[in-house]
Amino acid sequence: MARFELKLPQMGESVAEATLTAWLKEVGDTIEQEEGVLEIATDKVDTEVPSEVSGILVEKLFEVDQVVQVGAVIAVIETAGEMPPLAKGQETVVTENPVSNDVNHSVHKTEEMDDEIAAEVPYIPSASVAVNPGSDDKRFYSPLVKNIAKQEGLSLLDLAQIAGSGSEGRVTKNDILLFVESRKTMAPIAGLQSSINHEDNAVSREPKTASTQPSIPSGVGNIASEVVEMSRMGKLIAQHMMASLQTSAHVQSFIEVDVTKIVAWRNKVKEVFAQREGEKFTFTPIFMEAVAMALKKHPMMNISLEGERIIKHKHIHIGMAAALPDGNLIVPVIKHADQLNMTGMAKVVNDLATRARENKLKPDEIKGGTYTVTNVGSFGSVFGTPIINQPQVGILALGAIRKVPAVIETVEGDFIGIRSKMFLSHSYDHRVVNGALGGMFIKTIADYLESWDPNRAV
Repeated sequence: MARFELKLPQMGESVAEATLTAWLKEVGDTIEQEEGVLEIATDKVDTEVPSEVSGILVEKLFEVDQVVQVGAVIAVIETAGEMPPLAKGQETVVTENPVSNDVNHSVHKTEEMDDEIAAEVPYIPSASVAVNPGSDDKRFYSPLVKNIAKQEGLSLLDLAQIAGSGSEGRVTKNDILLFVESRKTMAPIAGLQSSINHEDNAVSREPKTASTQPSIPSGVGNIASEVVEMSRMGKLIAQHMMASLQTSAHVQSFIEVDVTKIVAWRNKVKEVFAQREGEKFTFTPIFMEAVAMALKKHPMMNISLEGERIIKHKHIHIGMAAALPDGNLIVPVIKHADQLNMTGMAKVVNDLATRARENKLKPDEIKGGTYTVTNVGSFGSVFGTPIINQPQVGILALGAIRKVPAVIETVEGDFIGIRSKMFLSHSYDHRVVNGALGGMFIKTIADYLESWDPNRAV
């Protein structure tokens, strides 16, 4: 009998960990190859982790709600016969004793992942010794945790106050980030309480009379408001948005586009498309085709910035921001968008949007984007100023299509008519994209849409 270690797979360039949300199998259950064993959640996607082998689940190394690092061993599956070919870096453990040090092995793997993440960053001295005088706290703190502590100005005494949710009470990245956030939230309250206590002490030194009362600022103790905890995904999205604003020099360009021809053409072909393909035909694939064409014409918009290095992407992979039922956004990626015809683009858009709403996207489908498009018009907004999806350098917001009065020029003269128009809002990173390129990019998209062939087949 052989024992196969099921590890948390890589789920994207920027994803280093995931939260275990549910076990689909129990110890002793039989598992088929490619069958789901557990469910995980990251800031980008919720998904199942399938087994690479058939066998029996003999050990679970993490509990529900624990954070697991990429590459860490999650479970052990006992197999009969020979093991399948192993992926790079994968290990098979053959042992006569099913009770082993797998838990410690998992902890060490997690520590190795932290080491890799923080390898290039200085960190505070080791805190594996007692950090609180008179305390028995001798917990191991990973380099990643210690680096965050240094950046946030936390002392070793501060670290000792954090209740760790990791194995053997270890402090995880989430634990320290939540501690930092709570400390920022409590600071104004602590200052207010200090002020109140100071006033109380001043009052206590005065002769006590029936009319002497401590002064309480208005609003303290107001219970009319409701405090709602942010969701895990909400917290991570907030962190990513703030990081993007602090990283990129955001600047915007706007352009109004006459899409009267597009509206008429889409209304003409949508029924034909639905009958032939069994799917709806929306405006989104039209705009995605226009963006793909513009990226091909302006390759310096199809780049990423990593430090001081510009990465020019050979392929055009467009991220398509999609709203989830809970109000959060996820960005599935249309791979090789410039190589799809209109029918292919429509099918990919429909498929990704549907599975995004149902939380059925695969990890590979939300990574690798080189440019992002978001549709603020679906919420009625005329235009918006979207935040760049790092490490990309641009994002396009599609505004609502509206019927508006417009000046129409003809050889006989100008007149006022009703046209369908929309705004395109282009946010780009001014560190590497100047105003000329940023403006020409959306002008290219506008020209493409306004010159639409009304006789085009779909």
